[in-house]
Amino acid sequence: MHVQRPAAVTVYAGDTVYSIARRYSLAVRDLIEANNLQPPYQLQPGTVLRLPGGGSDYVVQKGDTLSVLARRFKVDFNSLAATNGKRAPYVLQVGERLTIPGPKTSAPQAVAASPQGGGSMVVTSPNASGAAARPPAAKAEAPPVYAQAPNHSAPPPPALPAAPPARAGSGFLWPVKGEVVAEFGPLPGKGQHNDGINIVAPKGTPVRAAENGVVAYVGNELKGFGNLLLIKHADNWMTAYAHNDQLMVKRGDRVRRGQTIATLGASGSVASPQLHFEIRRGTEAVNPMEYLQDKVADEGDVRRLASIAY
Repeated sequence: MHVQRPAAVTVYAGDTVYSIARRYSLAVRDLIEANNLQPPYQLQPGTVLRLPGGGSDYVVQKGDTLSVLARRFKVDFNSLAATNGKRAPYVLQVGERLTIPGPKTSAPQAVAASPQGGGSMVVTSPNASGAAARPPAAKAEAPPVYAQAPNHSAPPPPALPAAPPARAGSGFLWPVKGEVVAEFGPLPGKGQHNDGINIVAPKGTPVRAAENGVVAYVGNELKGFGNLLLIKHADNWMTAYAHNDQLMVKRGDRVRRGQTIATLGASGSVASPQLHFEIRRGTEAVNPMEYLQDKVADEGDVRRLASIAY
C-alpha cells in the first residue's frame, strides 16, 4: 500500500532528514527542497516540515514564484497555473494560498538512497554562457510504494567535528585556475540568480580547498549540481564546489587551504567541464570575486599554511 503522509510533520528529538524521508516514503532531496533546508541539515525539535505530496494547499512565501513552486512540488507548471487561475505574468502575493495539484505521474519508483551527510544545498547553478547547459531528461517521479511502512529510523550520519580549524588568511584562494564564464548575480533573461561563479578549465584539473575547514557534505543529491562538495570554515563561512568529476574527500574530513579535494568535471546540468564555486557567510551567498585572493591555490600552500590550522 502507499504510505500515507500528512501535509506537515513536527520534528521530535532524534529525528533526522533521512529518517523522516524514509518514514514517509520521500526522496531526501525532495524533503530538503520543499523546506529550503540548509547544510548541515540538523533539525531542531519543534520545527514543522512540509511533506511534498502530503497536502493540497500552500501559502506563498517571500521569494516564491510559480515556476519555483512547480519544480519544488514536482507538478506541471501549466496545471499549477490553471488550478489557481493564474495567467501571465503569473504574479504571486505573499500570504496567498495556492492549491497544489497532483504529481505529474503515479508510477512508483524505488526509495532514494540517503545522501552522504544527509542532504543538499539550496542554491541556483547557472546555465553559463560559453558552457551550454544540458537540461535534465524528463523523468516520471511519484511517491514510492512500500509493502508496509517502515517502523524504524535510519542511523544518523556521523557528527562533524565540533568546530572547523582556524582560517589561514582573511581571504580565500581560487579553487581552480580558468576563465570565469558566469558571474555572481542575476542571470539576464532567465529569471534566476547565480549564487556563485562558474570557472571553465580542462577536465581533471585539480580543485583545491579555498580555506582550511571541515567537509560538511559530499554527494550528488541536488539536481543540476552533479558531484557537490561543501566545506565548513571557521567564523561561520562555507564554500561550495559543484560539477566535479572525482571527489577525493569524505564528510567529516579536515582539509587544508590549497589541498586537492576533487577533480574538475562536467557532472550535473552542464555540457562542458567547469566548476561552480560559491562562498557563503551563514546562509547568505556573497560575491566570491570580492573575497578571492589573486593567486590560485596550489599544493605549496598546504605545506606552508598547515601549521596555522594544526
